[in-house]
Amino acid sequence: MSRPVVLVPACTKQGGSHAYHTVQMKYVDAVVEGAGCAPLILPALGERTDWETVLHAAAGVMLTGSSSNVHPGHFGQAVHNPALPLDAARDATTFPLIRAAIKRGIPLLAICRGTQEVNVALGGSLHQAVQEVAGHMDHREAADAPLDVQYGPAHRVNIVAGGRLAHILDGAAEITVNSLHGQGVDRLAAGLQVEARADDGLIEAYSMPQAPGFMLAVQWHPEWRVTENPDAMKLFKAFGAACREYRMNKR
Repeated sequence: MSRPVVLVPACTKQGGSHAYHTVQMKYVDAVVEGAGCAPLILPALGERTDWETVLHAAAGVMLTGSSSNVHPGHFGQAVHNPALPLDAARDATTFPLIRAAIKRGIPLLAICRGTQEVNVALGGSLHQAVQEVAGHMDHREAADAPLDVQYGPAHRVNIVAGGRLAHILDGAAEITVNSLHGQGVDRLAAGLQVEARADDGLIEAYSMPQAPGFMLAVQWHPEWRVTENPDAMKLFKAFGAACREYRMNKR
């Protein structure tokens, strides 16, 4: 039987004189190995996207992390640090995709930047520099550390009892996660529900209880070596099951 198609929106990158649509391989691999689905990379075409064609093909959407940040103009702020990269083409593509996927009940899994995108697309705001917010710790990785260290265990998250994430993780009260982000959720958009927080209170996961389909966003990176992480596999298997159910019901 064919696998459900999961859209994976691309970032834009400049390589020499040429521009590229790019997705890190670990996200693509996680869709295959964790969710058991077929990834389809969606170019960051913004308003040029043929949404009817794209959404007709989709049984799921996975929003990836990225080195770029959501432009703060989308939540009414000026750029705090001009040295940090932005990606206007990705914003212009993911925002309408998020709204359309939720409206149609297409399963949506958001990771890191994706978690920030969903919140902003639905009317929330972000901390542009979590490490500068009183009472919050530094959630960034060490830039000069090996990848195994950057994506290694960083801190625990406390999971809300009875929520979607707790259900997926078999009732776990806390798990240890990696941490590779400078920005984070400030004001949570209306309709979203906190699923987990770090010890400093920062929102690390949320869902949308009234969404017609699966919707879960996590601030950490479960895609990293997904098959070696039982908690990450549970997340991706739940997402994959939702994608298969959506496709079956659509048919």
